[in-house]
Amino acid sequence: MGVWHWLGRVPFARAAALQEKLRSEIRDDRAPETLLLLEHDAVVTLGRSARPENVLQSESALAARGIGLHRASRGGDVTFHGPGQLVGYPIVRLRNGVRAHVEGMAFALRAVLAELGVMARYKREAPGLWVDAPAGEEKICAFGVNVHHRITMHGFALNLDPNLDAFGLIVPCGLPGCRATSVRALRGSSPTPGELSARVADALGAHLGIAFGVRAALPDCIT
Repeated sequence: MGVWHWLGRVPFARAAALQEKLRSEIRDDRAPETLLLLEHDAVVTLGRSARPENVLQSESALAARGIGLHRASRGGDVTFHGPGQLVGYPIVRLRNGVRAHVEGMAFALRAVLAELGVMARYKREAPGLWVDAPAGEEKICAFGVNVHHRITMHGFALNLDPNLDAFGLIVPCGLPGCRATSVRALRGSSPTPGELSARVADALGAHLGIAFGVRAALPDCIT
């Protein structure tokens, strides 16, 4: 049995530290497998394979726009997080390999998007959920994970209603010409991350093989 938490708006650095602490707790059997669902303050993050030139603005120029810049321990290249984007971090024991873990997340979120009227497909060669648009493919969800002691952290970022202009400040996922989209851009409206969190937790539990219970707040020992 796992647990999930809706954390609301959380700075990226705090969420990264919390994930590491939870992973240590889970490794020592002192905490259950945990799914964190949240939004981030506006931030550009660079994964382990990120090329600095894929950030198209200087750190000071990003800061002037109210956007932070952080290195991340996840795989992948450059991405943007911000309000209106549902970010999910499953800190769970790896069951069937990294590829199966990422695909489990992808298929869960694809099912949730279908319920919202958005038909997306997963691309293994460019991990993410993609949709067809008049100008070509657009990305609606990105994935990136880190595994240590066979326990995962990081996860996904699902674009419900973020500031899509911010993706123009980077080369998303290191893919030239990659365009980002959102549920609101495609459908004209979108649930908030908080409103969708319970449905996403259920879908992830089903596809990852973990029954996520719910707690209203994180225990004091891991906040």
